[in-house]
Amino acid sequence: MQTSFNHCNLPPWVIASRHFNDNPQPLEIQGVRAANRFLFDKLDTIASADERGSVFNDYMSVKFQLHQWQEQGTATARKSLKNSYLRFLRGWMMDSNSPEGAVLKGWVESRMGLSPTFHRTRIGGIHDEEYLQYAVDRTKGSARTSAINSQLDLLYEYCQYELAKRYPGQRHLTLYRGTFERSEHDVLEVLSKREEIVRLNNLNSFTTDQERAWEFGFIVWETQVPLSKIFFFDHLLPNSILKGEGECLVIGGEFRVKRLLCTV
Repeated sequence: MQTSFNHCNLPPWVIASRHFNDNPQPLEIQGVRAANRFLFDKLDTIASADERGSVFNDYMSVKFQLHQWQEQGTATARKSLKNSYLRFLRGWMMDSNSPEGAVLKGWVESRMGLSPTFHRTRIGGIHDEEYLQYAVDRTKGSARTSAINSQLDLLYEYCQYELAKRYPGQRHLTLYRGTFERSEHDVLEVLSKREEIVRLNNLNSFTTDQERAWEFGFIVWETQVPLSKIFFFDHLLPNSILKGEGECLVIGGEFRVKRLLCTV
């Protein structure tokens, strides 16, 4: 599902298309790099990825006053600041169908213009009862923190900055996704016995580790993911909660996937 608007440099129908994945272009959230020019200028002077991550965390803490949560006068205000972008990444890791997961899917919907197709259950359209339940979860999750979409804007732009640093001249990563349930995804076209075009949810977990993907389902897909569709990856931040799992959070749309055969 696509909306007619977003806050990105390309329209939703382009971002969602299989043609974009075959020939990806940079995606930018409007105004984020310019408004935080000081941060990216500073990062350009730092050679160590871990040090850049620490500078990013510190910048986020100051910009959104995350370090001042204990000083707030009410419990609600303290909780709002304490529940930063890190809380939502942890929530996604525990359960992508949680309120935290709904907030991350909501960010993709708002910024990229791609609505979720699955949250607890299949979502057929924005007028469905299932979409309303997702919207309720999104509202609950957003109420737990301050300026969460703005925090996620900056997290995405930093992720893109780091990917360009770590994979210069590269446009794709080979990633894997394990699933138990094919019906979570729409099969748009069957290309061969093991290859097809599928429509993925607007945000999805993938891994760089093929063996690990089998832990998440008896169906494992291999696909080429544009770097510009990677919202977050393990090792992006120092002491990341996802570190060592090879996990990447990938913005959805139409993907060309190959189903792998289990060799065990």
